[in-house]
Amino acid sequence: MTAVPGAADIDAAAERISEAVAPTPLELSPRLSALVGANVYLKREDLTRVRSFKLRGAYNAMAQLDAAERTAGVVTASAGNHAQGVAYACRVMGIQGRIYVPTRTPKQKRDRIRVHGGDSVELIGVGDTFDAAAAAAADDALRTGATMIPPFDDARTAAGQGTIAREILEQLDGDLDVVLVPVGGGGLVAGVAAYLRERSPRTSIVGVEPAGAASMTAALVAGGPVTLPEVEPFVDGAAVKRIGDVPYAVVSELGAEVVSHSSLPLVATLRREGLGRAPFGMTQIDEGALCTTMLDLYQNEGIIAEPAGALSVAALDAISVQPGANVVCLVSGGNNDVSRYGEIIERSLVHRGLKHYFLVDFPQEPGALRRFLDEVLGPDDDITLFEYVKRNNRETGAALVGIELGAAEGLSSLLHRMDASPIDAQRLEPGSPAYRYLT
Repeated sequence: MTAVPGAADIDAAAERISEAVAPTPLELSPRLSALVGANVYLKREDLTRVRSFKLRGAYNAMAQLDAAERTAGVVTASAGNHAQGVAYACRVMGIQGRIYVPTRTPKQKRDRIRVHGGDSVELIGVGDTFDAAAAAAADDALRTGATMIPPFDDARTAAGQGTIAREILEQLDGDLDVVLVPVGGGGLVAGVAAYLRERSPRTSIVGVEPAGAASMTAALVAGGPVTLPEVEPFVDGAAVKRIGDVPYAVVSELGAEVVSHSSLPLVATLRREGLGRAPFGMTQIDEGALCTTMLDLYQNEGIIAEPAGALSVAALDAISVQPGANVVCLVSGGNNDVSRYGEIIERSLVHRGLKHYFLVDFPQEPGALRRFLDEVLGPDDDITLFEYVKRNNRETGAALVGIELGAAEGLSSLLHRMDASPIDAQRLEPGSPAYRYLT
């Protein structure tokens, strides 16, 4: 039977990590509260020493190592945030560690791992995904005898993450009605759910995964953890092909239901009277919607959330709660590389229906581009990308054209003007092979 954490384990973890992890703020958001019609609070895990909740689990696990294990050193795999927690613990505890990360881990995270670990850690990039890094770390531990510090599939790690739920209950003035929890490997949702099951059983839980890496959803559908054939790496902090056994054991025992975004209000309805268990729903968020949420958090609340850190807030518009209910979103991390904001803005524009791409065959004659601008583009539309694909045809010149609309509703009239124009234009549909290749 898989060992899972209990509330007592999480209480003990809270005492154990108190020297390294100060309680993070629980902040009321007036904007989000107005959006939902309830009291929406943000649990600011982006404000820990390592800018994510991962320090809690890493420190709790490493604080329980015996003398021999400390001498042998530790090894771990991470998409970046758990690695920072392990690196910090290695430095302050005087333990040597080797940390494996995907080669696609943002530079900002890699730099912070080195800062937190100093001379105590060696950083090794392997493969394109977390799972490739995890396999390399497991092989290292087997060869060297170093102790593996799992990022999520371990009762000690999950207990450390569960201290967030303990803090929320201590900080909140009133009952915790709904909590929205981002889900990657599942350690966070396992710890939070395990604690609330015993200490606040009437709290509804909504687990939120990126649509391109919904490993917990796949496990619940299959009746056990399964390996996804591939994952979308954009939400790097939650891009895990296989959910952990410990998280799955906790979530499945609580009767979590897989729901679509549109049916989430039924799952998040508060306090089903007469039932022994509050509802627990798993849902998925499109990466474009997630990018829009990241930008909204930055522009309105001044919060720099990484993609995984914004998952819980992105699901807010789908829940249905009673007026005056207390809703908490876990902002799980803020390690976002500033160089990624160009892609974030792009994905948001596409999601909102404001950015579109076309392959346009322009006749190679004077005035062709001017006619396109005058006859096809609307008064509030802008060309944001213009790039010739090739110039080996004497009659036409194919170009990739990106157009940003003044309003999403303007697409139909734009397409109508394109159809009426003698210039041949083909829209590239998001998700199509050509779209992915050319953009």
